[in-house]
Amino acid sequence: MEPQLLHDITDEVATVVVHHPAKRNAMTAAMWRSLPPLLEDLAADPGVRALVLTGADGTFCAGADISTLRGSPEEAQRLAVLAEEALAAFPKPTLAAVRGHCVGGGAQLAAACDLRFAEAGALFGVTPARLGIVYPASSTRRLVSLVGPATAKYLLFSGELIDTGRALRTGLVDEVLPEGQLTGRVTEFTRVLTSRSQLTQAAAKEFADGRTDRDAHWAEQARGSGDTAEGVTAFLERRAPRFSWSVR
Repeated sequence: MEPQLLHDITDEVATVVVHHPAKRNAMTAAMWRSLPPLLEDLAADPGVRALVLTGADGTFCAGADISTLRGSPEEAQRLAVLAEEALAAFPKPTLAAVRGHCVGGGAQLAAACDLRFAEAGALFGVTPARLGIVYPASSTRRLVSLVGPATAKYLLFSGELIDTGRALRTGLVDEVLPEGQLTGRVTEFTRVLTSRSQLTQAAAKEFADGRTDRDAHWAEQARGSGDTAEGVTAFLERRAPRFSWSVR
């Protein structure tokens, strides 16, 4: 099978799989290009309420396919940043499910997700210093926002890999699961996400990502949504809420 991004939708969760197992799921230029339009389609699908990004055959993503850097490293980096920004801008909750290596461009993609769950034994690294590449400013800021400046500098200066214990302590990942339990936990957690208010999630995502100028917009959305009334009523009636607001 050619290197590509696979996807399916099950129970309102879109799963995007990085598939290039011959090179530990390294991203080719074509794969970088294909991610933004795929995300645009999934964002517009009312049947999608959350997205999971993962890799095939026990590895998340070992970065960019180095062979694509020989001709034009600037173009390769531009494509990676466009893909990263498209993932960060996805309007519904995103979760990276990480096994094995999550390195270079793989770490770039994982950092662009809202949440990161990892299987014990996964390894993380931000490796431009091994190739003499200037890591993009936007990617650096996103990494700093996750792990703080000291850990970001450690990763960027050294290009060393860190294990799940250190990744959890520094905030690079949110949960670490024993071997064999990642899929079940991701399924369980995304079921929780799809049961919650998309209104709350969309507003919280914007605010957490630094959009502080949209209070009035979200107040207006809340007034017209009916989600608050439904949430309170469902709580008092001891039933699951049926939220109606959706990302458009």
